[in-house]
Parts: sequence; structure tokens; C-alpha cells
Amino acid sequence: MIKLKKMITKSNYIVVMTGAGMSVPSGIPDFRSSSGLYNTGDNKNISPEEILSHSFFVQYPEKFYKFYNTKMIYQNALPNIGHKTLAILEKEGKVKAVITQNIDGLHQEAGSNEVIELHGSIHRNYCQKCGKTYGLKSIINEKKVPKCICGGIIKPDVVLYEEALPAEAIENALMHIQKADLLLVIGTSLLVHPAASFIHYFRGNNLVIINKGKTPYDNFADLVINESLETILTENLLKVEDM
Repeated sequence: MIKLKKMITKSNYIVVMTGAGMSVPSGIPDFRSSSGLYNTGDNKNISPEEILSHSFFVQYPEKFYKFYNTKMIYQNALPNIGHKTLAILEKEGKVKAVITQNIDGLHQEAGSNEVIELHGSIHRNYCQKCGKTYGLKSIINEKKVPKCICGGIIKPDVVLYEEALPAEAIENALMHIQKADLLLVIGTSLLVHPAASFIHYFRGNNLVIINKGKTPYDNFADLVINESLETILTENLLKVEDM
């Protein structure tokens, strides 16, 4: 904790990369842990990866939405202390950007402004036919496949398997990472590409990985913390003036 505080104190351009583990304390399960989404699926013959693919959405939109609404959307989830701490660090001018693989919008709800959503957001949805946009309520209030007033099927603005990441999001993320003097990687296994490969663009002083489990990039990090983020990203982390 003290070493991390010192790194934050000496840094002027902190960039944060967050994954599913960031939102676990908010009650949203991660994907790959023993209790994660990919290991607790109700569909014995169909994997979550297949259900959350573009081709499955096109072929079986009703089955897709049944899974999506029950497994991917957590309306009652609130930002946890980790989200709030990063938002405060942004207000203090330390954190310049949060690059997230999460689609829950909790970073913005906590007060972070510069948030790059690599995989989109559950809060944005659009008609595939006319392009009209819809909020989250338009999705969760529908018992069947949500459709636009024009008759087109509404799709969540999230990146499904078989789909490419938004080019603008990638460009912005890499721009910030290349400028960073401290890169904080929080709550991600760093197994999903291309997001995991973004680390190779970092040229700053310190790479810090905070994750309960090991990652393929631990050997490249200057500091690895395998504790829960609730014990690391707290208000105590903000008291760095005496370092």
C-alpha cells in the first residue's frame, strides 16, 4: 500500500485499465473465476461465449435477450469504493483516463469523466434498421425481443464475440497509455485480446497490476497486488500528501 501511494504521489499522468473484477464488490459477478459467469451458466449445451456472440444474436435474438437481461444487467448495482477512489483521483488531476472492459457504467456513475468503454455500455442501445437510440429501460421492460417503432430489432451497444472493438476507443486508449507515467491495471485477468495487448504500448515508469489471481503480465509489472480491491482502493490511498 505504501509503495503504491508513493507511485501515485510521484505520478502526473495516471491511466487506469479495469476489468470485471472492478465491479465484483458492487455485486456484479466476473467472468472467469470459479463463481464467475462462465462457470455458472444455466445453459448446459451452450457456452456464454456462444450466446454472447454476434451470430447467436442474429439467429436467436429471443434466447440472447433472455440470457443478456438476466446475466449481464444488474440494475441495483452501485459504484463501490474503488470506483469512487478513481473518480476522486481524476478530480485531483492524477488520473487522466479510465479504460474499461466493463459495460455497467459504474465508473461514470461514481464521477469519472474520461472513461473509454472498450466493450460498449448496457445504457446505450440502437435500432439496427433506422439507428434510433434507446436507453436501458427500453430493453429491460420488454418481455420479448425489443423492437424499434420502425419494426427493427434493437441491439445493445456492446461488443459481442465476433465483433471488433470500436476504432475510436482503441485509438483513445492507446494515446493515453503512451502518455502515462503510471499504468494501473485493476480487476482483469489480462486474457482478453486485444485489450490485454495494450500494455505493450506503455512506456512509463511504473506498471501496477491489482488482481486477485495471477495474470500473464505479472512478470512485467513493477508492483503486483493480489488482494481484493476493497482493501487497496480506499480513501487511505488518497492520503498521499505526507509521502
